[in-house]
Amino acid sequence: MLPDADDLPELLLDLAVPHEDINDLVAGRRRVTGDPAALRLLEECVEELFRDPEETGRTPGLAELLDAAPAELNGLFAVYVFVAAAPHTLARHRERGIPPEMSRRTLADLGRQMAVHRRRHGTTGVQSWRWLVRHFRSELYQLGRLQFERARLGQRTASVLAAAGLDALPGTDCLCLHIPDFHGPLSPSACDRSLARAREFFTVHFPEERPVAAVCHSWLLDPQLRRYLPADSNIVRFQERFRTVREDAEPSDTEPVQFVFGDPDLPVADLPRRTSVERAVGDHLRVGGHWYIGHGWFPFPAE
Repeated sequence: MLPDADDLPELLLDLAVPHEDINDLVAGRRRVTGDPAALRLLEECVEELFRDPEETGRTPGLAELLDAAPAELNGLFAVYVFVAAAPHTLARHRERGIPPEMSRRTLADLGRQMAVHRRRHGTTGVQSWRWLVRHFRSELYQLGRLQFERARLGQRTASVLAAAGLDALPGTDCLCLHIPDFHGPLSPSACDRSLARAREFFTVHFPEERPVAAVCHSWLLDPQLRRYLPADSNIVRFQERFRTVREDAEPSDTEPVQFVFGDPDLPVADLPRRTSVERAVGDHLRVGGHWYIGHGWFPFPAE
Protein backbone atom coordinates (compact mmCIF):
# COMPACT_ATOMS: atom_id res chain seq x y z
CA MET A 1 0.00 0.00 0.00
CA LEU A 2 2.98 2.31 0.45
CA PRO A 3 5.57 2.94 -2.26
CA ASP A 4 9.01 1.51 -1.58
CA ALA A 5 11.65 3.70 0.02
CA ASP A 6 13.10 4.73 -3.34
CA ASP A 7 9.77 5.83 -4.84
CA LEU A 8 8.22 7.37 -1.72
CA PRO A 9 10.10 10.72 -1.93
CA GLU A 10 8.78 11.39 -5.43
CA LEU A 11 5.18 10.78 -4.39
CA LEU A 12 5.66 12.98 -1.33
CA LEU A 13 6.96 15.77 -3.55
CA ASP A 14 3.94 15.34 -5.83
CA LEU A 15 1.78 15.91 -2.74
CA ALA A 16 3.77 19.09 -1.93
CA VAL A 17 5.15 17.62 1.31
CA PRO A 18 7.80 20.03 2.66
CA HIS A 19 11.33 18.93 1.83
CA GLU A 20 12.40 18.95 5.48
CA ASP A 21 9.73 16.34 6.29
CA ILE A 22 10.63 13.81 3.61
CA ASN A 23 13.53 12.07 5.36
CA ASP A 24 11.43 11.53 8.50
CA LEU A 25 8.66 9.95 6.44
CA VAL A 26 11.00 7.70 4.47
CA ALA A 27 12.67 6.53 7.69
CA GLY A 28 9.33 5.91 9.42
CA ARG A 29 8.05 3.86 6.51
CA ARG A 30 9.98 0.82 7.76
CA ARG A 31 8.12 1.00 11.06
CA VAL A 32 4.82 0.60 9.19
CA THR A 33 5.75 -1.97 6.56
CA GLY A 34 7.76 -4.09 9.00
CA ASP A 35 4.94 -4.40 11.55
CA PRO A 36 1.94 -6.53 10.47
CA ALA A 37 -0.30 -4.82 13.03
CA ALA A 38 0.66 -1.33 11.82
CA LEU A 39 0.22 -2.37 8.20
CA ARG A 40 -3.21 -3.82 8.96
CA LEU A 41 -4.17 -0.59 10.75
CA LEU A 42 -3.09 1.39 7.70
CA GLU A 43 -5.32 -0.74 5.48
CA GLU A 44 -8.25 -0.28 7.86
CA CYS A 45 -7.76 3.49 7.81
CA VAL A 46 -7.81 3.61 4.01
CA GLU A 47 -10.93 1.42 3.91
CA GLU A 48 -12.65 3.71 6.41
CA LEU A 49 -11.61 6.79 4.45
CA PHE A 50 -13.44 5.55 1.37
CA ARG A 51 -16.48 4.06 3.10
CA ASP A 52 -19.81 5.15 1.55
CA PRO A 53 -18.12 6.81 -1.44
CA GLU A 54 -21.26 8.46 -2.80
CA GLU A 55 -22.13 10.18 0.48
CA THR A 56 -20.72 13.72 0.52
CA GLY A 57 -20.09 15.68 3.68
CA ARG A 58 -19.26 12.54 5.65
CA THR A 59 -16.38 12.44 8.11
CA PRO A 60 -15.19 8.84 8.28
CA GLY A 61 -14.52 7.36 11.70
CA LEU A 62 -10.75 7.69 11.43
CA ALA A 63 -10.11 9.25 14.82
CA GLU A 64 -10.26 6.03 16.79
CA LEU A 65 -8.14 4.19 14.25
CA LEU A 66 -5.47 6.90 14.14
CA ASP A 67 -5.37 6.97 17.93
CA ALA A 68 -4.30 3.33 17.79
CA ALA A 69 -1.22 4.10 15.65
CA PRO A 70 2.20 3.24 17.15
CA ALA A 71 3.34 6.00 19.50
CA GLU A 72 6.66 6.41 17.73
CA LEU A 73 4.76 7.28 14.54
CA ASN A 74 2.76 10.04 16.20
CA GLY A 75 2.31 12.78 13.63
CA LEU A 76 3.42 10.56 10.76
CA PHE A 77 0.76 7.89 10.54
CA ALA A 78 -1.94 10.17 9.13
CA VAL A 79 0.47 11.12 6.34
CA TYR A 80 0.97 7.45 5.45
CA VAL A 81 -2.81 6.99 5.34
CA PHE A 82 -3.18 9.78 2.76
CA VAL A 83 -0.18 8.56 0.77
CA ALA A 84 -1.70 5.07 0.64
CA ALA A 85 -5.07 6.55 -0.32
CA ALA A 86 -3.72 8.76 -3.12
CA PRO A 87 -3.78 6.08 -5.89
CA HIS A 88 -7.44 5.36 -5.13
CA THR A 89 -8.29 9.06 -5.21
CA LEU A 90 -6.44 9.55 -8.48
CA ALA A 91 -8.28 6.58 -9.99
CA ARG A 92 -11.59 8.22 -9.08
CA HIS A 93 -10.42 11.45 -10.66
CA ARG A 94 -9.49 9.65 -13.87
CA GLU A 95 -12.94 8.05 -13.99
CA ARG A 96 -14.37 11.56 -13.95
CA GLY A 97 -11.94 12.78 -16.60
CA ILE A 98 -10.29 15.23 -14.22
CA PRO A 99 -6.92 16.39 -15.62
CA PRO A 100 -3.83 15.26 -13.69
CA GLU A 101 -2.74 18.83 -12.97
CA MET A 102 -6.04 19.54 -11.21
CA SER A 103 -5.63 16.40 -9.15
CA ARG A 104 -2.09 17.34 -8.20
CA ARG A 105 -3.04 20.87 -7.11
CA THR A 106 -5.94 19.54 -5.07
CA LEU A 107 -4.00 16.84 -3.23
CA ALA A 108 -1.14 19.26 -2.64
CA ASP A 109 -3.20 20.49 0.30
CA LEU A 110 -1.55 17.66 2.24
CA GLY A 111 1.73 19.54 1.94
CA ARG A 112 0.03 22.79 2.91
CA GLN A 113 -1.34 21.24 6.10
CA MET A 114 2.09 19.83 6.91
CA ALA A 115 3.68 23.24 6.38
CA VAL A 116 1.17 24.76 8.81
CA HIS A 117 1.95 22.03 11.35
CA ARG A 118 5.71 22.62 11.08
CA ARG A 119 5.28 26.40 11.35
CA ARG A 120 3.27 25.96 14.55
CA HIS A 121 4.98 22.99 16.19
CA GLY A 122 8.36 22.65 14.51
CA THR A 123 7.83 18.94 13.79
CA THR A 124 6.57 16.65 11.02
CA GLY A 125 2.81 16.15 11.10
CA VAL A 126 -0.56 17.10 9.64
CA GLN A 127 -2.30 20.11 11.13
CA SER A 128 -5.84 18.91 10.35
CA TRP A 129 -6.28 15.42 8.95
CA ARG A 130 -10.07 15.82 9.17
CA TRP A 131 -9.92 18.65 6.66
CA LEU A 132 -8.01 16.50 4.15
CA VAL A 133 -10.66 13.79 4.18
CA ARG A 134 -12.64 15.96 1.74
CA HIS A 135 -9.82 16.06 -0.78
CA PHE A 136 -9.05 12.38 -0.78
CA ARG A 137 -12.73 11.40 -0.93
CA SER A 138 -13.01 13.46 -4.15
CA GLU A 139 -15.33 16.00 -2.57
CA LEU A 140 -13.11 19.09 -2.71
CA TYR A 141 -11.07 20.58 -5.55
CA GLN A 142 -8.52 23.37 -5.86
CA LEU A 143 -9.54 25.48 -8.84
CA GLY A 144 -7.27 28.47 -9.00
CA ARG A 145 -7.27 30.72 -5.94
CA LEU A 146 -10.28 29.08 -4.30
CA GLN A 147 -11.33 25.59 -3.29
CA PHE A 148 -14.79 24.20 -4.00
CA GLU A 149 -16.40 21.41 -2.04
CA ARG A 150 -19.33 19.37 -3.33
CA ALA A 151 -22.01 19.62 -0.66
CA ARG A 152 -25.73 19.81 0.03
CA LEU A 153 -27.80 22.54 1.61
CA GLY A 154 -28.83 22.28 5.23
CA GLN A 155 -32.18 23.29 6.62
CA ARG A 156 -31.31 26.86 7.63
CA THR A 157 -29.42 27.78 4.47
CA ALA A 158 -32.03 26.19 2.20
CA SER A 159 -34.80 28.27 3.79
CA VAL A 160 -32.84 31.50 3.23
CA LEU A 161 -32.15 30.65 -0.40
CA ALA A 162 -35.75 29.63 -1.01
CA ALA A 163 -36.94 32.95 0.43
CA ALA A 164 -34.62 34.68 -2.07
CA GLY A 165 -36.34 32.87 -4.94
CA LEU A 166 -34.02 29.94 -5.57
CA ASP A 167 -35.26 26.40 -6.06
CA ALA A 168 -33.66 25.24 -2.83
CA LEU A 169 -34.59 22.50 -0.41
CA PRO A 170 -32.57 20.73 2.28
CA GLY A 171 -30.31 18.32 0.41
CA THR A 172 -30.12 20.41 -2.77
CA ASP A 173 -26.66 20.43 -4.36
CA CYS A 174 -24.43 23.38 -3.52
CA LEU A 175 -20.74 24.22 -3.38
CA CYS A 176 -18.88 25.17 -0.22
CA LEU A 177 -16.23 27.75 -1.04
CA HIS A 178 -12.94 27.72 0.88
CA ILE A 179 -9.98 30.12 0.91
CA PRO A 180 -6.65 28.22 1.22
CA ASP A 181 -3.58 29.66 2.87
CA PHE A 182 -0.19 30.15 1.14
CA HIS A 183 -1.80 31.02 -2.18
CA GLY A 184 -1.23 34.70 -2.78
CA PRO A 185 -3.63 37.64 -2.57
CA LEU A 186 -7.38 37.13 -2.58
CA SER A 187 -7.69 39.51 -5.50
CA PRO A 188 -11.01 40.03 -7.33
CA SER A 189 -9.46 38.94 -10.62
CA ALA A 190 -8.10 35.71 -9.11
CA CYS A 191 -11.52 34.96 -7.58
CA ASP A 192 -13.27 35.69 -10.88
CA ARG A 193 -11.00 33.27 -12.71
CA SER A 194 -11.48 30.65 -10.01
CA LEU A 195 -15.27 30.91 -10.23
CA ALA A 196 -15.14 30.66 -14.02
CA ARG A 197 -13.06 27.50 -13.73
CA ALA A 198 -15.50 26.08 -11.20
CA ARG A 199 -18.47 26.63 -13.50
CA GLU A 200 -16.73 24.71 -16.27
CA PHE A 201 -15.25 22.05 -13.97
CA PHE A 202 -18.46 20.93 -12.32
CA THR A 203 -20.46 21.08 -15.54
CA VAL A 204 -17.95 18.80 -17.26
CA HIS A 205 -16.91 16.42 -14.48
CA PHE A 206 -20.06 16.25 -12.32
CA PRO A 207 -22.85 16.87 -14.85
CA GLU A 208 -25.41 15.02 -12.72
CA GLU A 209 -25.06 17.60 -9.95
CA ARG A 210 -26.70 21.01 -10.20
CA PRO A 211 -25.38 23.29 -7.45
CA VAL A 212 -27.75 26.22 -6.98
CA ALA A 213 -25.43 28.33 -4.85
CA ALA A 214 -21.95 28.78 -3.49
CA VAL A 215 -21.85 29.12 0.28
CA CYS A 216 -18.99 30.18 2.51
CA HIS A 217 -18.45 30.01 6.25
CA SER A 218 -15.40 32.07 7.23
CA TRP A 219 -14.13 34.77 9.56
CA LEU A 220 -13.27 36.65 6.36
CA LEU A 221 -17.00 37.34 6.01
CA ASP A 222 -17.26 39.06 9.40
CA PRO A 223 -18.63 42.52 8.44
CA GLN A 224 -16.63 44.14 11.27
CA LEU A 225 -13.57 43.92 9.02
CA ARG A 226 -15.00 46.83 7.06
CA ARG A 227 -14.32 49.11 10.02
CA TYR A 228 -10.61 48.55 9.65
CA LEU A 229 -9.94 47.86 5.97
CA PRO A 230 -10.31 50.21 2.98
CA ALA A 231 -13.32 49.75 0.72
CA ASP A 232 -11.11 48.61 -2.16
CA SER A 233 -9.24 45.97 -0.12
CA ASN A 234 -9.33 42.39 -1.38
CA ILE A 235 -11.19 41.14 1.71
CA VAL A 236 -13.92 43.78 1.55
CA ARG A 237 -14.42 43.17 -2.16
CA PHE A 238 -14.57 39.44 -1.47
CA GLN A 239 -17.29 40.06 1.11
CA GLU A 240 -19.30 42.04 -1.44
CA ARG A 241 -19.88 38.88 -3.47
CA PHE A 242 -22.03 37.36 -0.75
CA ARG A 243 -25.49 37.70 0.72
CA THR A 244 -25.88 36.90 4.39
CA VAL A 245 -27.25 33.52 5.48
CA ARG A 246 -27.18 34.20 9.20
CA GLU A 247 -25.14 35.85 11.93
CA ASP A 248 -23.38 33.97 14.71
CA ALA A 249 -23.88 34.90 18.35
CA GLU A 250 -20.85 32.97 19.61
CA PRO A 251 -17.41 34.55 19.08
CA SER A 252 -14.68 32.71 17.18
CA ASP A 253 -11.70 34.82 18.14
CA THR A 254 -9.12 32.09 17.56
CA GLU A 255 -10.07 31.69 13.88
CA PRO A 256 -8.50 34.93 12.58
CA VAL A 257 -5.58 34.59 15.00
CA GLN A 258 -4.88 31.11 13.65
CA PHE A 259 -5.10 32.01 9.98
CA VAL A 260 -3.42 35.42 10.13
CA PHE A 261 -0.66 34.69 12.65
CA GLY A 262 -0.33 30.89 12.40
CA ASP A 263 -1.12 29.97 16.00
CA PRO A 264 -4.52 30.38 17.71
CA ASP A 265 -2.91 30.42 21.17
CA LEU A 266 -0.72 33.50 20.68
CA PRO A 267 -1.22 36.17 23.37
CA VAL A 268 -3.42 38.93 22.00
CA ALA A 269 -1.23 41.64 23.51
CA ASP A 270 1.77 40.43 21.50
CA LEU A 271 0.16 40.05 18.08
CA PRO A 272 2.20 41.84 15.38
CA ARG A 273 0.87 44.91 13.54
CA ARG A 274 2.85 44.61 10.29
CA THR A 275 -0.08 44.59 7.82
CA SER A 276 -3.55 46.11 7.69
CA VAL A 277 -5.13 42.71 8.36
CA GLU A 278 -2.82 42.02 11.32
CA ARG A 279 -3.65 45.43 12.75
CA ALA A 280 -7.38 44.85 12.23
CA VAL A 281 -7.44 41.45 13.91
CA GLY A 282 -5.17 42.33 16.81
CA ASP A 283 -6.40 45.85 17.53
CA HIS A 284 -10.03 44.72 17.59
CA LEU A 285 -9.26 42.02 20.14
CA ARG A 286 -7.07 44.31 22.24
CA VAL A 287 -9.95 46.73 22.82
CA GLY A 288 -12.21 43.88 23.94
CA GLY A 289 -13.91 43.14 20.63
CA HIS A 290 -14.71 39.72 19.24
CA TRP A 291 -14.59 38.13 15.80
CA TYR A 292 -17.33 35.94 14.35
CA ILE A 293 -17.67 33.40 11.57
CA GLY A 294 -19.62 34.93 8.71
CA HIS A 295 -22.06 32.84 6.69
CA GLY A 296 -22.66 33.95 3.11
CA TRP A 297 -23.98 32.74 -0.23
CA PHE A 298 -24.44 33.77 -3.83
CA PRO A 299 -26.23 32.03 -6.73
CA PHE A 300 -24.15 29.55 -8.68
CA PRO A 301 -23.36 30.10 -11.45
CA ALA A 302 -22.75 33.64 -10.19
CA GLU A 303 -25.15 36.24 -11.49
